[in-house]
Amino acid sequence: MSNFLPSDLLQKLSSLFSEAELSAFVQSHESNEQVTSIRINPKKFDAASLAYEQVPWCDTGYYLADRPIFTLDPLFHAGAYYVQEASSMFIAHLLQQLGLTKEGIKALDLCAAPGGKSTLLNSYLHSSSLLVSNEIIKSRVGMLADNLTKWGNPNIVVSNNDPSAFARLPAFFDLLLVDAPCSGSGMFRKDKKSREEWSPANVQLCSMRQKRILADSLSTLSENGWLFYSTCSYSNEENEEICDWLVDEYAMEPVAVDIPSTWGIVETLSVKHRAPGYRFYPHRLSGEGFFIAVLRKTSPEQTLKIKKGKNTKPPIDLALLSAWVDDPTDLHFFALGDDILFLPDEHTTSLQLLQQQLYLKKAGTRAGTPIKKQFVPHHELAMSNRINPDIPKTDLTLKQALEYLRKNDVGIVSGERAWMLASYLNHPLGWLKLLGNRANNYYPKELRIVNL
Repeated sequence: MSNFLPSDLLQKLSSLFSEAELSAFVQSHESNEQVTSIRINPKKFDAASLAYEQVPWCDTGYYLADRPIFTLDPLFHAGAYYVQEASSMFIAHLLQQLGLTKEGIKALDLCAAPGGKSTLLNSYLHSSSLLVSNEIIKSRVGMLADNLTKWGNPNIVVSNNDPSAFARLPAFFDLLLVDAPCSGSGMFRKDKKSREEWSPANVQLCSMRQKRILADSLSTLSENGWLFYSTCSYSNEENEEICDWLVDEYAMEPVAVDIPSTWGIVETLSVKHRAPGYRFYPHRLSGEGFFIAVLRKTSPEQTLKIKKGKNTKPPIDLALLSAWVDDPTDLHFFALGDDILFLPDEHTTSLQLLQQQLYLKKAGTRAGTPIKKQFVPHHELAMSNRINPDIPKTDLTLKQALEYLRKNDVGIVSGERAWMLASYLNHPLGWLKLLGNRANNYYPKELRIVNL
């Protein structure tokens, strides 16, 4: 039927679709249509200025008419928005439907890189929540940390651990999101490599890996805690069958949510336990292939007794910090090497426990380094939503902003000797150090863009 899609996959899908719908499914892949969507950062971007079509299931998600070169948009580097596949934004609807936006919780995004779902969680969860974003692959952790840094909220921790490490934190989290590694059939339209690598044997291999990841990590979920399980696969073995396995092996309780029929999302029921799942097909909606299910943990879990450690005073006082950080009184400041970092004070004990049990790449926001009686601000502070709004800014033109992001001279001359934020359309990009007759560009070398 198609030279574009594997025949084994089409044969499986033929039992789910009518002949006409299967033909529409194939055509949606062969058309080479590309759907581009972004999700704005509500702490940094005013959606009222956007004239784009909204993603139906995510009130901060928008479809773009075409795909620009995001690397050449300073607002992208400022963390004003994230480029995310529209189907996966459905997590926003789940959080709102289940009331998980109303009070603070502890959430774990287990397979988090590059950070799309983590930044979504960080926007929609209550501001008093703690988000731990984990990535097992070391080479991908830096990108995850950078994207959460750009998002600007201090209530986050980035870790680099195997899922089994979280067994050391029993019943610690209220929400566990497992966007599991999968065979990738839902991304066939966008990713040629995934089409070439797909096979029934790989589907089975992925199913085994998904069970291992879940088995290793489920003990970290508290009783009555929520599991969001998702893949970008069309295969039952990686989706509905996993839900039945979770009910059988862990007495997980399937959870249904309300969805308008106009959205085009297909609700499925697993064969054995009638567990609801939600499938996204590109011929039915504007988005790629995606599956997600919600289950709730019903079994008790022995909790870990948390011993409160002593709070160490930072080597600088709040009076100095308040010149850089907006209202630091509700923040916990701590030292890491020569640097001062901060996160919400209510998460101090949790951070101490996480530091004892996991390898952490990032925790909270790095404010900067005190040197004698001066303070050298860090790039993370420039990106932070908790930066003091009174810090001077210089708003750059588009040309200047791109030169700044390339770590070139932007032509700023001032008689002052001080730190200043370089910004674009009032969105901070990073630091400039004014030195009288010149301004040094402090944009991080590892983040600079190259000429395209």
